[in-house]
Amino acid sequence: MWGPEGLDEVEAELLGPPEELTGRDVLELGAGAAQCSRWLAAQGARPVALDISHRQLQHALRIGGPFPLVCADAGALPFADGSFDLACSAYGALPFVADPRLVLREVRRVLRPGGRLVFSVTHPIRWAFPDEPGPEGLSVSASYFDRTPYVEQDDEGRAVYVEHHRTLGDRVRDVVASGFRLVDLVEPEWPAWNTSEWGGWSPLRGNLIPGTAVFVCVRD
Repeated sequence: MWGPEGLDEVEAELLGPPEELTGRDVLELGAGAAQCSRWLAAQGARPVALDISHRQLQHALRIGGPFPLVCADAGALPFADGSFDLACSAYGALPFVADPRLVLREVRRVLRPGGRLVFSVTHPIRWAFPDEPGPEGLSVSASYFDRTPYVEQDDEGRAVYVEHHRTLGDRVRDVVASGFRLVDLVEPEWPAWNTSEWGGWSPLRGNLIPGTAVFVCVRD
């Protein structure tokens, strides 16, 4: 799944037709518990699941899967140039770094020529609205152009969660400046079958404003 709307890679084929994933080397960035890598492995691909969080990778290890788990910074990938055919990230890594170009340039480095990167993030327009699933989440409460990151702190004032806001234009410029060609920008519509409501996600909001942006990029 590329996001809470429920856009399925089987349907979207943003990485390419599933039957063509067999034998492909794929890097999953910000893999968390490696759900995407497990799906990729089931298609015959050779995924590597990378995350900076040791705890998340412990979850992945407990669930299991026939692929390597790597604990590393996405801005300093521990792989040789041209190691992968594809890279993907579903709500991982990129929203949580202050300079996404560091990550994008590293991904470009480890991709082979013609390689594809597909990543999804919260749609930038959502930052202007309260994170509420009901009607209160439909009124603009902040400037879309305010790039102040969202930060949660512990009792001692240490940042325990940081998410960075980039406008849609920022994201496009980051992709292009990092040496990729943007071939598609997918804004999944909320499907009628999805009646789930959690956090700031709901059919009410999903039918009116986009929630996810998926960037499809190619390393020429």
